[in-house]
This record gives sequence, structure tokens and C-alpha cells, in this order.
Amino acid sequence: MPGRHIRQFWRYDPTLYAPAKYRRACAYDAFIPDRLADLSLTLDGAAAGIVSDAEGSIRELNAHRSDALAALARLLLRTESLSSSRVEGLSVGARALARAALRAEAGMRVGPTACEVLSNIDAMQAAMDAASADCPFTETDIAGIHERVMASAPNSQVAGRVRTVQNWIGGNDYNPCGADFVPPPPEHVDPLLADLTDSVNREDLPPLVQAALVHAQFETIHPFEDGNGRTGRALVQVVLRRRGIAPSYVPPVSVMLAAERDAYIDGLGEFRFGEPMRWVARFAVACARAATLAARYLEAVGALQAEWRQLLASAVNPRSDAAAWILIGVLPANPVISTAGAIAATGRTKAAVHTAVAQLVEAGVLLPVSASRRNRLWEASGLLDLVEGLDVGRPLG
Repeated sequence: MPGRHIRQFWRYDPTLYAPAKYRRACAYDAFIPDRLADLSLTLDGAAAGIVSDAEGSIRELNAHRSDALAALARLLLRTESLSSSRVEGLSVGARALARAALRAEAGMRVGPTACEVLSNIDAMQAAMDAASADCPFTETDIAGIHERVMASAPNSQVAGRVRTVQNWIGGNDYNPCGADFVPPPPEHVDPLLADLTDSVNREDLPPLVQAALVHAQFETIHPFEDGNGRTGRALVQVVLRRRGIAPSYVPPVSVMLAAERDAYIDGLGEFRFGEPMRWVARFAVACARAATLAARYLEAVGALQAEWRQLLASAVNPRSDAAAWILIGVLPANPVISTAGAIAATGRTKAAVHTAVAQLVEAGVLLPVSASRRNRLWEASGLLDLVEGLDVGRPLG
């Protein structure tokens, strides 16, 4: 990506709580990228082929759409959010997160890491809502995504606020001198963000190229004091949804980026320092692999649901309109479920849901999480094992 470095100076600060060498004045180079609007990018034959194949994989993942598959869409969204958080070192297993989500809904105490990951799921959903709107995507939409990302963070006071200070990546915690990368000074951020949102609204680039450029440019601008990575990866899904190639299922590209974190960081460096085509190709490969892996897991989840239906039919065989059948349909979005959650998901009465849960427990589809009669939770048999495999990018054997 074309751009320029500008020499900046860190002032001496005798009051800074730091080793003496970090309180001294020092010089550093901040990077100011050119606007995406000014970028001239030509795909060579190899890169064009990679991008085309990746877009085809994403379209194929989204080819079968119906209201009945909404639970599977939610499952992929949750997986993308989990993996995006894992890139930043926020690691929570799928099973622990599912239980934490229900504890949070019940007003019970949840650990801080799980809270942050749950906030990222909310942010990803907000991104999808913004992407689905007919109106232009704006800087306010970006701030709204970031606000949700940071809602449960220890430094939540920065949520949704574009930075007014210099930040940096790598180096030390006290000043940007010697950092691996120094984003633009704060006075350059607003015009760069305006250009970025214009780029989100473009339709003249292949969707995957557009998503790759928007994400890398956002990470280069680093417009917030914290939470940039998770917000930037949500923007990938915004572009793909707005361009119509991922209307139902998000390709969980963060699964691949988290699995190859060093290569991901190297790719962003390629974008910043003159090789945007290499970044685009690397990103497209990750998206293709993510879409292919997701399709296989969706098939596996569908097969698991068919197995549940057979178990229910063999054990109880309730009426065709029984709540138990409906509950099987929504379990992928609710791998751990409570009575209240089952009522909300199925739209059935409390009595009908109690009967459905009892039938599914008898059939071995639902497994009690605890023996307590208060705030009881049930886990969908076998589902979280699949989800955990998808979250770490494990191929199905």
C-alpha cells in the first residue's frame, strides 16, 4: 500500500511511571497510508483466479438459504466472533462460552474474558445489522461496532471513541519509539476514516478484494485506542454482506487468521509496505479455506440434527407439531439452553417446552448440565464438540 512515513518526536515526560530510558524524548516514524480512493490495483492472472475461486466458495456456502437454516447462520457467526477474539489472545472454549452466555442472561456472574468475547458476538451481530441496511455505511456504524466490542473490556471508557492520542503496535508500553508499527497521528485519522467508509460503500471492486483492502486499511489506521483487530475483522463481514456474496452465512475467516496468526500479521505488513496484491491473495486463500471448512461443518451439524430426530422418534415419537421437533431445529444457535431460552427460541408455552425438554432428555438429545433444579441448563449432545473443532479450524475426519 503506498504511503509515507513522517518523523515524530516523543516529548520528555518526567512524571511518566516508567524506567528512566522510557521517559526520555525520542524520535519515531508514523505511517500515513494513501487513501484507498487513490489506490490503483490491478489483479494479475494468478491473483484473479484465487479471488474468483474464493468468492465462488463463499457463494456456494450461501447457496442454500431458508428460514429453517437461521440457527446454523447464528452458529457460524458465533464461531467467527470466537476466533476473532482468539486472535487478540481472548481465548474461551465454545462450551464455556455457551454456558457463560446463559449465566449472563440470567444475571449471574460471568468471568471477564467470557464477557469480552460475548461483547464481540454482539458487535458482530451489530455489524451484520448495519451491513443489511439499505443506507450507506458510515463512521457512526464503525463506532457502534467498536462500542459493542469494548462494552465489557477493562478500558470500556474508550468504546466507540476515535482516538485523540498516538498509539502503536509492539515495542514497549510507554512510548512508540522502537515500536513494530506506528499508525497515523490522531489528526490524520478522521479523513482516513472518511475515505475508508467511502470504500466500504463502493461496488467497483471484486467483493473479496474490497474486503481485503478495507480490513488492512482499517488495521493500518488503527483508529481506536484498543479493539481495532476485532472491529476490523467485523468490517470484513460487513463488506461481504453488503456486496451480496454472504447474505446468510459468514465465512469464518478469523478461524484461519487465528490459526496462522504470524502469517496474518506478515500479510498486513505486506499491504502497508508495498505489496497489497500479496495481501489480497493471502486473504482470499484464508476466505476460501474458511468457506470450505464451514460448509463441511454445516453438513455435519445437519447430519447431527437428523440423528437427533431419529433418536427422538425411536424414544418418544411425539406428534408432528410437538415442541420437541421445533427445539431440535433451533439447537445449533443454542448449544446450551435454558427453559427461558427454549421458550424464546420456539415460541411455545412453558408447559410445552418442559414436555419437549423431558422428551429430548429421554432420547439422549439434551444432556443436563447440572443437577440443580434452579436455573437448569441442558447441552445439545455432540454439538459443542463440532463447534470447538470448527473454531480451531480442525478438518473433519
